[in-house]
Amino acid sequence: MSSYKVTYFDITALAEPIRFLLSYLNIDFEDFRFDKEQWPSIKPTMPFGKVPVVEIDGKVLNQSTAICRYLSKKAGLAGSDDWESMLIDIAVDNVHDLRQAIASYKYDPLEESKKTKYEPLIKETIPFYMDKFEKIVGENNGYFVNGKLTWADLFFVAILDYLNFMAEIDLLEGRPNMQALKKKVLAVPQIKTWVEKRPTRNP
Repeated sequence: MSSYKVTYFDITALAEPIRFLLSYLNIDFEDFRFDKEQWPSIKPTMPFGKVPVVEIDGKVLNQSTAICRYLSKKAGLAGSDDWESMLIDIAVDNVHDLRQAIASYKYDPLEESKKTKYEPLIKETIPFYMDKFEKIVGENNGYFVNGKLTWADLFFVAILDYLNFMAEIDLLEGRPNMQALKKKVLAVPQIKTWVEKRPTRNP
């Protein structure tokens, strides 16, 4: 049996989609978390100086989206054909674009610059993406792609706490289709079990 180890900060964020997928697959994994103070000593040991990484049978792998795609194929959540797989990738990449826009605000070290970014983020960027997601999910029987559960759904719900934390608002407010999607994903037995037992620190 293969061994799995997830290495990341002691938060959800980019590692949580990986944790969701491993849980969905009923794979026991070591969930290694570290504090910010430990990062300078850990960083040089990472393949490209970034986390999360997943170690599978001693092989250390980086790039969280590629890891998620690999796990989703094992889970049967990567699409039934190449077209469907592409639609799932598009959905995930769109979520990444939203995440990067929010992170640009959250982690801007210049206070004045950060202040100027907030209003456009809250009034324009987030509604632009979230309203499109709401429409897409509404048109696809409650899921991102083709009316069925895929890793795009798990990815979004897994990273949602982090998005809310960075944006300092509830991204799902006033968006019933997205609220329903979150409930469905969190009701998946394996995901429910993981969420109940994971460390409570969020994002």
